[in-house]
This record gives sequence, structure tokens and C-alpha cells, in this order.
Amino acid sequence: MPPPRWLALRRRPQSEATRTAELQSGTPPGPQGPWLADPDFSARLHSATLTLLDLVEDVMHDDFTLTEVIDGFRYHAASLLNIPDQYGILVEAEAAAQIIQAAGLPTGPLFAPSNAQGLARIETLPIEDQQTLIRTAARRYATTAPSPRPARHVPAAPPVQPPRRTR
Repeated sequence: MPPPRWLALRRRPQSEATRTAELQSGTPPGPQGPWLADPDFSARLHSATLTLLDLVEDVMHDDFTLTEVIDGFRYHAASLLNIPDQYGILVEAEAAAQIIQAAGLPTGPLFAPSNAQGLARIETLPIEDQQTLIRTAARRYATTAPSPRPARHVPAAPPVQPPRRTR
């Protein structure tokens, strides 16, 4: 499968250790530590979201709603999105939010009713209009690539001075 159109200029090279781990295990590596604090994994989630948006646009048919197309990619995250399957649902949610924003509709927290309402409203549009929204979302999202940041340095606590004794 060729790389998604939107990733051509934004793809970050993988380290040799990451490529070796992928080849040995057959499963893409997960984050190093907490996933929210791993900038490399965040970049991979961002890349996976762009890939998902590209795939969603390509498989839109009259037989499936937008929600049905987005739902289910998490089961193929390792092979299609290059992330461990358990993180695929995050990518689905981010892609849905990006499409809703591209439509100019309000998005809320992940479980907000406004997200479901936005998707339902988009699904009433003709397929061509839905595909246009997906392309718009992908273009906008491609410009928000996370910048590599060094790990945060937390300074050590100052040494505690024992209390002075007075006579």
C-alpha cells in the first residue's frame, strides 16, 4: 500500500532501533513510558491519524456511513496504521474530531454528544461532500504535525536542611 498523500512531506524517519523492534516482533512498538508523555509515539499517532483520514476517504461507499467506515480501523491498527492495536481507538476518535471540525461543527470532549451529532449531520451529506470534508480535515491536520521536543527536565528537589538547635 503506498503511503498516504498527506504524509509525503511530514513523515519522520524512524530510528534503527524502532525498525529492528518492528521487524523482530511483527507488531509495531508502543510508547516508551506513558503514551501521553512520549513525543515520538505522539508523532506516530499523528501520522496514523493522517493515514486513517486518507484510508477513510478511499473506502467511502454508498453502502457505509462515515461512522461505519471510521469504526473498525482500530482492529487493523498494527498492519494499516503502524501502531499497536490498543491505540487504534485513539486514532479513530482524533480522525472523527478532525472531520467534524473541518465541517465547521462544534466538537467537545471525547464523549460529548456534540461529536455524535456532528457525525450524524455529516452523514446526511452526499458522499462527495463527505469526501471533501475528509480531504479538508487531512490537509488541515497535516499542518499540525507535532514538533520534536526533548524530554522535560525536572529539577531535583533542594536538599533539606536539618533544623538548627538552639540552647
